[in-house]
Amino acid sequence: MEEVTFEKWDPADDIETKEDVAATLEAALEENDTEFLLSVIGDITRSEGMTRIAHELGVTREGLYKSLSATGTPSFETILKLLDILGFRLRVERKTA
Repeated sequence: MEEVTFEKWDPADDIETKEDVAATLEAALEENDTEFLLSVIGDITRSEGMTRIAHELGVTREGLYKSLSATGTPSFETILKLLDILGFRLRVERKTA
């Protein structure tokens, strides 16, 4: 029987354009799951360059990784700044019935 091997898949590798980022964020927001959203924002941040973004945020790369981890609790201000650096902003829209 032939041995099957798998490569580790990193979602950050598939986020290449601003359209990819927008679609990924929108899908994550629809899940209404904070932990999942932070994970997705982490993937997006890694795809854009964690070191550069951490520098622009004024935090260490390790601090940003920790903040966006499953146990992280970034402030709302941090999330807004991070989205701004990524070229996005939050927008509120009314739920439909």
